Amino acid sequence: MQPPRLPRTVWVLGFASLLNDTASEMIMPLLPVFLIATLGAAPAAIGLIEGLAEATASVLKLVSGRMADRGVSPRRLVLGGYSVSNLARPLIAFAAAWPAVLVLRFFDRIGKGLRTSPRDVLLATSVDARRRGAVFGFHRAMDHGGAMLGPLLAFGLLQAGFAMRDVFLFSVVPGLLVLLCLGFGLAAPATPALPQPPAPLRWRLLDRHLRGLITAAGVLALASVPDAFLVVWAFSGGVEVVWLPLLWAAAHAVRSAVSIPAGRLSDRLGRTPVVAAGWLLRAVLLATMGMISQDGATLWLLFLAYAGATACTEGAERALIGDYAPPEQKGTAFGIYHLVSGLLALPGAVLFGALWQWAGQISAFSVAAAITLLGAGAFLRLAQRPLAPR
Repeated sequence: MQPPRLPRTVWVLGFASLLNDTASEMIMPLLPVFLIATLGAAPAAIGLIEGLAEATASVLKLVSGRMADRGVSPRRLVLGGYSVSNLARPLIAFAAAWPAVLVLRFFDRIGKGLRTSPRDVLLATSVDARRRGAVFGFHRAMDHGGAMLGPLLAFGLLQAGFAMRDVFLFSVVPGLLVLLCLGFGLAAPATPALPQPPAPLRWRLLDRHLRGLITAAGVLALASVPDAFLVVWAFSGGVEVVWLPLLWAAAHAVRSAVSIPAGRLSDRLGRTPVVAAGWLLRAVLLATMGMISQDGATLWLLFLAYAGATACTEGAERALIGDYAPPEQKGTAFGIYHLVSGLLALPGAVLFGALWQWAGQISAFSVAAAITLLGAGAFLRLAQRPLAPR
């Protein structure tokens, strides 16, 4: 998938993400239907679960990033985070009511919060700025590769006659492989002695272009449509439960295919054009999705196109953070980026669910498209004069 010149750290973290997303995505395509059809949850409850879960992860991404900047081993934070997630996630199989799912998703996201910023620091510091987009694109491709394999395994298990709860339990297997991969493959990086204590955590001390990206990403987070709602959209449009894992797998296959070339393109053309184009395309697709409800072929096409649009920007956004954050504050910068996006995703998810429940599908998607356009416009304005990367 990527030339072998990539450092060992990049490969190990890539395979860990592939295995972890295999475990996670055996559950996630089925979870919205499990919540609605089995546990009786309403769309607003799904928005609360997903929004609170992501907000929890985002707060801890800042904490763990700050810890990494203060000398705590990134390897330990990464391994600990993956351990928490893969212990909590399979227990969803035993949930008897939607609040239990909320609690388990909360612990799952605690694990994500612990590992994400330290992992991004390891990736960002493994190469220089000229290849940073390619590295993050490769990692996102491996991540989405696992998100493709997981639904395929779920589909096979469902076809073999297993129930959804059984599929959730089987996710233990790739989860254990994640821990083995990291435990034996991820070497502890040398921690350089800092010449002075890390700078105070102050917004104004960050590079102004970095603040611009974080601000625009926060606006965009208000318009984010959780994947759970995309599954509900497809399900309500006539896609049967047994086909949802395949649709999910196809979406991540598209994301995996797009991530590496998009990351490399950001190395060649610059981060700003790639990020802005991806966000604008996302707005167009959201507006279109709101008007489609019962056309099977079009549902699949739009679902896959939206997946590709989101993948266009993932690597470039993270590479941009790595470019402009000073070495002694990379963990903090990644943490703030994830914090702002995640915290604003909570009201965004609840708003989307509430609009869908009380005003209808068209209103929910139209508002999301409008806010996405605002975020893209803000980013373009704030990124007009980029500085040289660090």
